[in-house]
Amino acid sequence: MRKTTVLSLALCLIAFSFIACGEKATTPKAGSATPDDMLTLLPMNAKGVFFVNVKQAMSIEAADKAIRESKDYKKLEEFVEMTGVDPQKDIYYAAVALTGDLGKKEEKGVAVINLKYEQEKIVSLMKEKIAEEEDVELVEAEYAGMTIYEVDEGDDEEMAFAFLDDSNIVAGKEDDVKTVIDIYQKKADNIFKNQALSELLVKTNKDTLFWGAMLIPSQAVDEATADNPMLGNLKDLKAATMNFDYKNMNMIAEIKLMSANAEKNEQIAKMLDGLKAMGGMMAAQKPEIGELLNKIEITSTPEHVKVYASLPQELLEKLKESVPTEAEPEI
Repeated sequence: MRKTTVLSLALCLIAFSFIACGEKATTPKAGSATPDDMLTLLPMNAKGVFFVNVKQAMSIEAADKAIRESKDYKKLEEFVEMTGVDPQKDIYYAAVALTGDLGKKEEKGVAVINLKYEQEKIVSLMKEKIAEEEDVELVEAEYAGMTIYEVDEGDDEEMAFAFLDDSNIVAGKEDDVKTVIDIYQKKADNIFKNQALSELLVKTNKDTLFWGAMLIPSQAVDEATADNPMLGNLKDLKAATMNFDYKNMNMIAEIKLMSANAEKNEQIAKMLDGLKAMGGMMAAQKPEIGELLNKIEITSTPEHVKVYASLPQELLEKLKESVPTEAEPEI
């Protein structure tokens, strides 16, 4: 009887350990990765994250139609043939970490793209295309057993990239690319070791087409509001999150400005409502602008200010048609 009890308990513990392990974020594999898996490759010093569910976005009927009706669709077909990568089928996620100071010249970012691809085919094509360009060189350097490629155009804006594995490509400034390689090889900490950003990510809805989470440094807020006293209520902002999704023929957008000052949150909401009212003056000339503004809801709580809108596909089409595609001729 005791052996049976012990054996049952052991089996339960083993089963639980498998379940627990299954919930942990792992190195992202194309086709089975999750947003949290992607975050495991982003650096700890990130100030913010932007994430795109490319696969899901490309599968939307409206997006597919726009791609197929585009004047550049033939170029897309040529790209697919040359690279073997179909953006509508083979690219899953794009995750970008902001690694520099917000609003500063040294502001930087590093991106990790999750996709199915053939490395040799892409490298061969890049070398072929760069060879056709003047004053452009593809520089290769070894780092931690991996090759870092850098497109050198003779300026300070070189973009480096590396192939982490058969599912992930990293691109950005060389030092950021090296950091991601270190994270991939378990030699450096990832974004989950950043307590402030990790806590913000917990509050972020990561099940949408596009989402972002950003810490707002007090210095950046002070500089932005220094010349405009009317923006003084923004000084208590600490972070922001955003989500964009598409469901039931509606584009859904939500932005939250995080602050622990309930009174100032209310004032920010009133300010945004005032700006919305001013925009309403355009509705007389363009009714679709009025429809858009009527869909925007602005609310505040003791924790945040929320801007929310659910825009029907029909309204999006109207807005698209109202934007001139070509410059009007001068009279």
